[in-house]
Amino acid sequence: MKKLVFGDLTVPIPIVQGGMGVGISMANLASAVANEGGVGVVSAAGTGMFQKGRKKNFLEANISSLIDEIKTAKTLTQGVLGVNIMVAMTGFVDTVKAVIKEGIDIIFAGAGLPLDLPKHRDANTSTKLIPIISSARAAKIITQRWVERYDYLPDGFVIEGPKAGGHLGFKLNQIDDPSYQLEAVLPDVITVLKPFEEAHQKAIPLIVAGGIYDGADIHRFLQLGADGVQMATRFVATHECDASEAFKQTYLDAKVEDIRLITSPVGLPGRAIHNAYLHAVDLGQKHPFACPFECIITCKKEEAPYCISLALYNAKLGKMTHGFAFAGENAYRVSTMVSVKQLMNELVDGYTLEAQRMSHT
Repeated sequence: MKKLVFGDLTVPIPIVQGGMGVGISMANLASAVANEGGVGVVSAAGTGMFQKGRKKNFLEANISSLIDEIKTAKTLTQGVLGVNIMVAMTGFVDTVKAVIKEGIDIIFAGAGLPLDLPKHRDANTSTKLIPIISSARAAKIITQRWVERYDYLPDGFVIEGPKAGGHLGFKLNQIDDPSYQLEAVLPDVITVLKPFEEAHQKAIPLIVAGGIYDGADIHRFLQLGADGVQMATRFVATHECDASEAFKQTYLDAKVEDIRLITSPVGLPGRAIHNAYLHAVDLGQKHPFACPFECIITCKKEEAPYCISLALYNAKLGKMTHGFAFAGENAYRVSTMVSVKQLMNELVDGYTLEAQRMSHT
């Protein structure tokens, strides 16, 4: 398995642990993944919800809690650490500036186009900037903007397909459409980025995400031209994951029919594990609320039947009757709790076996 290289930053194993909010991928999980040679990622979404006095100044609480998580992770690993920040998050720019100042290795920015992200990075900053996209068009728009305005080539892209968990960058009618699957989008992204790579004599690594479950999947996508993979669902059922045991158990108990698409209050489709809470939403038993956080710019809070941040917060704490778990399409395949070390070894071994199998066919 080849290393994942972002300029002067090398990741020994080309596996990025996807950022999971609210509070699912924090310092403990991120540092464990980084210690095994992958990229450990802390999610910036809703970190302030776990801080006292959060309602007085949620943005301030969110940033200070996030920085605390980064500092903690750095004491636990010498490996590569990233932060996932949603472009649609209130205080996106302030959060970006704070994590750059803290010296985070990588910023992964999705849920919107981070058109001006390089603006916040000065010449002395080593932080890599990696947008999360779902189309070749988005890759081209971002790259052109960054080159023209900031003379900065993206340090990489995460291409997230429609099989991912959580909020999805697709319309509902696109999710099962073959033309929007990773296998179709990846070649298009490679094609649109090639002229930029040639003009700047610099590679733009591509990381694919959404529905990647085992070592054979990793091998297949690397053979298709990806440089690495991002995986989130597999890391939930690990001892080091920052979620509650009750949250993890929902993954272990999930059946294929439990993995459902929902319409999120933030205006996007999402994939979650169906439960009594979401059933009540379907029945119209949840009701409008007073927004306590103003955390997502796109949230349709006037129409929303529930606060998604509170629902995810409750789920992280194990209060599953008051929330639910986001999950990828393959979450029902997770059946055993393992350590991050065991999982990473399984993925590498699976990749090696698939490579050997393919070499003999």
